[in-house]
Amino acid sequence: MKKKKSDGKTEKKVGLKKIKRVSKKKVTKKKPVMKTVKGVKIEKPQKEKEGKQIFKKIDLKGMFSTRKTKIEKIVRIHSGIKNFNEMIGGGFQKNSTNLVVGGAGSGKTIFAMQFLIEGIKRGEKCLYISFDEKKDFFFANMKELGWDLEDLERKGNFFFLEYTPQKVKVMLEEGGGIIENMVLSKKITRIVIDSITAFLFLFKNEVQEREATLSLINLLSKWDTTTIITYEGDPSRENKTILKTSSRILELESDSIVLFYFLRNKRERGRFFEILKVKGAKHPTDIFSFTIEKGGLNVSKKPFTGDLGL
Repeated sequence: MKKKKSDGKTEKKVGLKKIKRVSKKKVTKKKPVMKTVKGVKIEKPQKEKEGKQIFKKIDLKGMFSTRKTKIEKIVRIHSGIKNFNEMIGGGFQKNSTNLVVGGAGSGKTIFAMQFLIEGIKRGEKCLYISFDEKKDFFFANMKELGWDLEDLERKGNFFFLEYTPQKVKVMLEEGGGIIENMVLSKKITRIVIDSITAFLFLFKNEVQEREATLSLINLLSKWDTTTIITYEGDPSRENKTILKTSSRILELESDSIVLFYFLRNKRERGRFFEILKVKGAKHPTDIFSFTIEKGGLNVSKKPFTGDLGL
């Protein structure tokens, strides 16, 4: 039996007990008190389950900042090769990896060495990593061009490493190893790796080779060095790609690519090069001739107009 009371509430009689049905009231949580201290709002501390206190900070200045991010100017590193330097926008981009491709006798090693000599002239420390050349034989050849590497090494400006491809593989696994210690302790800014071809042949499949190549390029970038990597191959005999298919990642990740040719022009062989790409700079698409003289490469200002059959 139900009865209505004057207060409007319903009462239900069940045995001796009375149960009242009360309308639910909306419960609202109190918001934490906000205090402002020197442009930073700090909420009232709340307790975690473990009894610790949490402070939530909001940086008002950071939220409403309208300052634009400054775009850093590209710094160019002089290659040391007259005429060529102007073709690539004033030099190689600082902290870049640059690929030089050419066959035997094409001049790519001398080109790379001239890049290091220019760095030494400018007071920089330079490192040459060789996978093929023996130190004594290499020093003797470079002396014929007027570069006394033994003297530069004695003065602490030039460093030469005879490194097997297997050691480079271990270096990558260790995250830098001996080479990284040398680069950082000696404050080396320019590096030449000559040549990377033997290193790439260590890997049995394309996936491993790609991973190793990316690891090497990332490591060089971390050292903040400008690097030239030479690759042994004749670009005139390749179809559609410069390198073998499994080495395409090296081509894609390089900041610039220069192709060297040692071709027969009429009765004599001549040396030529072309610039395939340079990130961040316009470059000529012509082929240029050059000669090797005492002091390095002598590059022609004008493009080659003959037919090389490329």
